[in-house]
Amino acid sequence: MTVRFKKLDPRATVPTYGTKYAAGADLYAVCDGEITIEPGQTMLVHTGIAMEIPEGYVGLVYARSGLACKRGLAPANKVGVIDADYRGEIMVALYNHGKEAQTLAAGERIAQMVIAPFLSVSYEETEELSDTVRGAGGFGSTGRT
Repeated sequence: MTVRFKKLDPRATVPTYGTKYAAGADLYAVCDGEITIEPGQTMLVHTGIAMEIPEGYVGLVYARSGLACKRGLAPANKVGVIDADYRGEIMVALYNHGKEAQTLAAGERIAQMVIAPFLSVSYEETEELSDTVRGAGGFGSTGRT
């Protein structure tokens, strides 16, 4: 599959896969100089690209494991959703979960995007739902003995 993209900034980097079998393509920061994100702060980081995600697919923006685990930086919304009809710049709201300020350099990998199919469904209100073993058991209700 080919996903068309447009550079909105000449400094933007084409999304790239780290390995042959990587599911997510790395997204890169576009900025003037460095960006410092203080502990507990969220900063919107530009990528300088817009995409034409095919109909029936979605772009899911996830944390890069190294950035999240080693430096405490991860998307503030946990998973960003880029709809197929969105044509604006892809930006990543990075949140600093750590105790120290973190500095990002221009061109640094900041997140990863997975292009995935999805189902559009219709929601139908009803008075009754089918019974299951779990029923209405909520958080932590599975695995109890």
